[in-house]
Amino acid sequence: MNDQTIPEEGAQTLAMACAQAMWADDRASQGLGMELVEVAPGRAVLEMTVTPAMTNGHGMCHGGFIFTLADSAFAFACNTYNQRTVALHCAITFIAPVSKGDRLRATAREISRRGRSGIYDIAVSLPDGTVVAEFRGQSRTIKGTLLDGEGQ
Repeated sequence: MNDQTIPEEGAQTLAMACAQAMWADDRASQGLGMELVEVAPGRAVLEMTVTPAMTNGHGMCHGGFIFTLADSAFAFACNTYNQRTVALHCAITFIAPVSKGDRLRATAREISRRGRSGIYDIAVSLPDGTVVAEFRGQSRTIKGTLLDGEGQ
């Protein structure tokens, strides 16, 4: 649960505006071909197709790209409240190999948000629902907002 209460409709509008503001400047996610599929307060879904340039010496997707997709979903989820928020700590567990051409979906959900800290879980899966990685991120708000003249 969150420590702040915003009416649901207003919270969704705010989350979407924050995501649009972040996406406009997110060269890393855009450069890797990620797509922001959905966003809601404390939630985000991003997708990415594994290209040949993302494969390692075993012919599988390099774990760093899977991590980056999960990290981007984490960033969008924890920045839905118009408070600049960054990663404090994160860890990933790789569960199954990913092949060139696979479409990955990272689904981030807020577990806890209190004061300046948050915890988010991100599942990275294939289109058939097979989970290939689990990521947990801890966030910390910093000074500033995403939208001019709004927030704290």
